[in-house]
Amino acid sequence: MTDRYTDIADALIPLLGGADNIDDINNCMTRLRVSVVDPELIQGDAVRAVPGVLGVVEDETYQIVLGPGAVTRVAEEFRRSVTAQRTSPAGAAADTTSDAERLAQKGAAMKAAQKARNNTPMKNAIRKIANIFVPLIPALIGAGIILAIRGLLANWQTAGGAPDWLGALLPALNVIGSAFLGYLAVFAGINAAKEFGGTPALGGAVAAIIVVPAVANIQYTLPLVGQVHLSPGQGGVIGAIFAAGLCAWLERLLRGRIPDAIDILVTPTVALLVSGLATIYVFIFVAGVIASAIGAGAVWLLAHSGVLAGFVLGGTFLPLVMLGLHQALVPIHATLIEQLGFTPLLTILSMAGAGQVGAAVVVWLKLKRNRSLRRTIKGALPVGVLGVGEPLIYGVSLPLGRPFITACIGGAFGGAVVGAFNQFVAPFGATAIGPSGLALLPLLQSDRGQGYAILAYVTGLLVGYLAGFVATWFWGMPPQLIAEHNRTDEEAATPQPARALTGANATRDLPAPASPTQISATPESSTATRAR
Repeated sequence: MTDRYTDIADALIPLLGGADNIDDINNCMTRLRVSVVDPELIQGDAVRAVPGVLGVVEDETYQIVLGPGAVTRVAEEFRRSVTAQRTSPAGAAADTTSDAERLAQKGAAMKAAQKARNNTPMKNAIRKIANIFVPLIPALIGAGIILAIRGLLANWQTAGGAPDWLGALLPALNVIGSAFLGYLAVFAGINAAKEFGGTPALGGAVAAIIVVPAVANIQYTLPLVGQVHLSPGQGGVIGAIFAAGLCAWLERLLRGRIPDAIDILVTPTVALLVSGLATIYVFIFVAGVIASAIGAGAVWLLAHSGVLAGFVLGGTFLPLVMLGLHQALVPIHATLIEQLGFTPLLTILSMAGAGQVGAAVVVWLKLKRNRSLRRTIKGALPVGVLGVGEPLIYGVSLPLGRPFITACIGGAFGGAVVGAFNQFVAPFGATAIGPSGLALLPLLQSDRGQGYAILAYVTGLLVGYLAGFVATWFWGMPPQLIAEHNRTDEEAATPQPARALTGANATRDLPAPASPTQISATPESSTATRAR
């Protein structure tokens, strides 16, 4: 007997052109990311119609939105099935289309159209940077939460009453939580080299220069700058991306120009040496300046216009999530954590998810007959509360249109409240990146203590929920939208000429013009006649 995750994986494989058409498989928190040999073999509409698929994003990889938790299970079964079926593609999924699935298809189509408009060099570069950090998010979450637990236990020890063994456990927790964050630049360098077409090990090697303690022994003088003293970690992930990018470029430049007999000796040596020197004498210093400017700029912005900045950032973050560009902010978050000890930007942007939750509740209440969409909301709302908004975006608000806009309004008000706390009381933020929504609570911190940070954040969330609800209730669900979607799956899937005539947009819903004779021949026609 198979479970639903196996069923989803088995249904997707033939719709993606079969196992032999699948070149690479990855997943992030919500999406199954598949590289295919021939994109023309993908049956996009059928993929979107697979039960459990919340949406599709066509980017450099074909991304199937499945939601948190489910994506990991499906990816595991997907890899297993692809391996087993490499030479035997077969099967096809049933094409059962409910209103929720059609909305998901509509959301994916809107996404694809937006993606086509955003296929610019700058935005493609941002996507590359985002792809560097997507594989790191699980480790970032785990490390951040362990450090948060360590902080709570340390407070318990300080307050008194903690058992003696806690004193031995705290250093271990500190090492476990800090190790990955301390070498984050190395992992970023490995992924950057892979993304830029170089050898991952070389990217990691050159990025390791940034964190190695011996870098503190290096001093030099730069024109107009004077004496430069390097320190371990200076430049952080920004310097790592610069270093790995240059190393990958040099490697690609040398490949083919160096004789094969000595390529294995010369190419990696030259690429590492040149990029390493550039890292020491240029990138660490320059990236350090950039990182300091990001930290100082964030502090100034929140101190002088926190309300306005929060409103704008909270209200515009959902479109970034919709485009998958929100991951490009990870380097900025990491830099802020390095500079300030926490990232206030993340707590503001998290308010966008609050507006989404408020909007989804209204959709749930207004579309009581639409069982398939309510099932989608039922599954997506809990993870939305925990800060994973993509299922609600692609499955609910975006394809419906107006609720997406009113959700942004809710996020804007929540962001303004968080910005107000930063501006008028004290800055606060998250000590790690990855979680959002209520899941971010253990990671909140400020100079005034964790209690203040949690209070300020929860206040922002509540305002975001309420603003998203109110905006969607009054402006997000017009009568025409309700009439179109407040139907059962059977009513939505089966052409009903007479029922269509009772709606405000009856003429548009008719599949074909019907003669008066045809209308009067059915029981529904009587209803239509009375309605008219």
